[in-house]
Amino acid sequence: MAKPKVASDWLCGCAGCHMSFLDIDDRIVKLVELVDLRAPPITDLKHPDAGGVDVGILEGGINNTANEEVAKMMRKRSKILIALGDCAVFGGVPAMRNFFTIEESLQRAYVGTESTDSEGQIPSSPELAKMTRVRAISEVVPVDIYIPGCPPDADIIFYALSELAQGRIPNLTEDKIMWN
Repeated sequence: MAKPKVASDWLCGCAGCHMSFLDIDDRIVKLVELVDLRAPPITDLKHPDAGGVDVGILEGGINNTANEEVAKMMRKRSKILIALGDCAVFGGVPAMRNFFTIEESLQRAYVGTESTDSEGQIPSSPELAKMTRVRAISEVVPVDIYIPGCPPDADIIFYALSELAQGRIPNLTEDKIMWN
């Protein structure tokens, strides 16, 4: 029997969830025995297989059209989609930007910061013009499994992926999730 394919990517976040994934330490060897790890940010493969994967994992919220495209591609190519971490599940810390306009946020980030020199200016980029308010992944595409936490505990990530690798949907009840 072929091992299930698992792909992941990160969007608007800090990459802490993928660091927590790496914190499964030597259990990653066991996990690789169970799954075909495809397209995580730690490899050169940057997109889920065109033919699809069994499990797609997205970390981070969605704050621009590029993030939307990645989320839509992952959803389209994944049988099961996991929102990993508070940014993916709720919008997380990046969603604090939603209290301000995009223009105010760009002004603060590129011109008004204490570390910006007198030449500071907002970059002129087609992508920046397409910024959106920060959203949870489920506001853009359907999500099958939510793993909250900032970041989620490595044990929960290992448990969820191990269950999925064995053809079972993980039972992620509140008593199993370790809130950080």
